[in-house]
Amino acid sequence: MQNYLPEGTLLETAENREWTSTLAGLERAIGARRIVEGMATLCDEDMNLQVDLGGIRGVIAADEVLLRREGEARKDIAVISRVGKPVAARVVGLERRGGETVAVLSRRLAQDDCRREYLSKLRAGDLIPARVTHLEPFGAFLDIGCGMVSLLSVDAISVSRISHPRDRLTVGMNLTVAVKNVEPYSGRIYATLRELLGTWEENAARFTVGQTVTGILRSVESYGVFVELAPNLAGLAEVHGEKHAAELRAQVGRGAAVYIKSMVPDRMKIKLVLIDVGFPAPRAKTLPYFIDPAATPHLSQWVYSPLGSRKSVETRFD
Repeated sequence: MQNYLPEGTLLETAENREWTSTLAGLERAIGARRIVEGMATLCDEDMNLQVDLGGIRGVIAADEVLLRREGEARKDIAVISRVGKPVAARVVGLERRGGETVAVLSRRLAQDDCRREYLSKLRAGDLIPARVTHLEPFGAFLDIGCGMVSLLSVDAISVSRISHPRDRLTVGMNLTVAVKNVEPYSGRIYATLRELLGTWEENAARFTVGQTVTGILRSVESYGVFVELAPNLAGLAEVHGEKHAAELRAQVGRGAAVYIKSMVPDRMKIKLVLIDVGFPAPRAKTLPYFIDPAATPHLSQWVYSPLGSRKSVETRFD
């Protein structure tokens, strides 16, 4: 069964080497309409991509690099930007060129298969693998299969607010995300991450009143300082005058040590006392997922707020 995964996932697998390392394997890939991966090593003057398949050279013609909507012009930068990156492609033929046999590849066909057989069947609430490809102030672009793109907006990354996706994500990072919605006409898919990072209670259970812990100073308001304890949990510390607030604004994004004074579930409030600030922000190598996509492949509803809370924070997918 074909797996439509973010580009680079298959590259170093034994299965991919079986399909690409020999001419016999490539011939089988043609018959099976199999998607294989290789590393794009060169873009020539005609915008054709050269692909290293592990000893056998592959070629993707310029018009076969990217699936485009009808009437959409080819963007050469989309071809050039693939150099040095893994590409997923269908093997469509073997040809003799200049004394060698090369594999003729089509990334466009791989993306068309992915769109038709996988992406078109996704619904809001489905959990899917993704890889971060690009960061902008408004959100992160994700590869959700064969280089097909989804947008993860900055407000959907976590409950704890961040000013830029780089505060939470890095290019090349592997994620599990939920499908936020699918546009009915264009088929564009938008993603969300915050629903996988735990409810208020799940995150708060990791902390205890009386502890002193490290977090990240996220914002300074007139009424206090927000310190992120986890991606989906923040607390509020007092600020002592405008001079103090101005000093703290220069430390936004830096690490903060805080004493947990109280926790109030029905108001989703954590009161903190700021002990120290200004050191490098703590950063986990992986995100703290609270949902296993193997056990829960689809979410119908996610409720962040505790039962009986004065304010309801939730996401309805179905």
